[in-house]
Amino acid sequence: MLKAFSFVCCSALLSFSFISKAAPPAELETFYQQLQEQHQVSRADAEAILAGAKVSEEVLEAIARPWEARPWYEYYPIFLTERRVEHGLAFWKEHKETLERAEREYGIPVEIIVAIIGVETSYGQFMGRHRVLDSLYTLAFHYPPRQRFFRSELGHFLALVSEENLPAEELMGSYAGAMGYGQFISSSYRAYAVDFSGNGQRDLLRNLVDAIGSVANYFARHNWQAGAPVASPAWVSPETDVAALTSGRGQQLTHTVAQLREAGVHFITDAPDTTRARLFAFQEPDEQMSYWVAMPNFYSITRYNHSPLYAMVVFQLAEQLRRKAPFA
Repeated sequence: MLKAFSFVCCSALLSFSFISKAAPPAELETFYQQLQEQHQVSRADAEAILAGAKVSEEVLEAIARPWEARPWYEYYPIFLTERRVEHGLAFWKEHKETLERAEREYGIPVEIIVAIIGVETSYGQFMGRHRVLDSLYTLAFHYPPRQRFFRSELGHFLALVSEENLPAEELMGSYAGAMGYGQFISSSYRAYAVDFSGNGQRDLLRNLVDAIGSVANYFARHNWQAGAPVASPAWVSPETDVAALTSGRGQQLTHTVAQLREAGVHFITDAPDTTRARLFAFQEPDEQMSYWVAMPNFYSITRYNHSPLYAMVVFQLAEQLRRKAPFA
């Protein structure tokens, strides 16, 4: 990595976004075989596209310092701003008919759809500055910690551009290869995008109607429960073993509402005692912690992005939008 070089050398190298570096031939050979078997994309077609791919050192730097690695008190001010709320309300008002149709058809609250698009791209203002092809190629063959995942995504990308007739070398997105208003990765685009506008194409890059319907479809397919709570603020008794309650696998809901209450977690919810739940602790300034009890709809948000920090900012932005929307 560039951090190993001196400041002068590092600055010089950073002036170039791309470093010429080919993928290992043996790994490429395996990739082409799997691509044909899994996605019916020919080697010739794949080689033609990948010939234009470049390794991006900027992508490698970005994935090494994700925003979700920050503490909560540094993370949420990035997204929970008055400006984003104002833009969200304007977006809601402008696309009210489409948003309400998505809520009727998929059961997903308008404010959740609006919050997702707001957090992901600030309502289309920031759609990503990396070529998706370069991002996925870089991470698939030059980022060992997650190369299996990104090789899979690169395969989905090559299949996607063929299926949807997209210009592979022109698509822009995030450092992780997400694209469009809702920042769908290629596998999600293929699995959950819908032609909500009815024009015969699933276009999440330019068609906001399709993007809105696709975000709603994503949540519907990930078990969003209409009318159910997302999360509740909580406080804990002094004797509560917070570490035991907040530890566990990933974002899985490790307890029930009744079990958390029995353990000394206090919160208000209409959810039945048998509802799956989990206590999350969020780091505040001066080593203080805030506590929230997450329920199944919170878990659904983490299917979009696995970080609990992400799910919480989406939820809180949605709540602010809902409270301030005079036309809701």
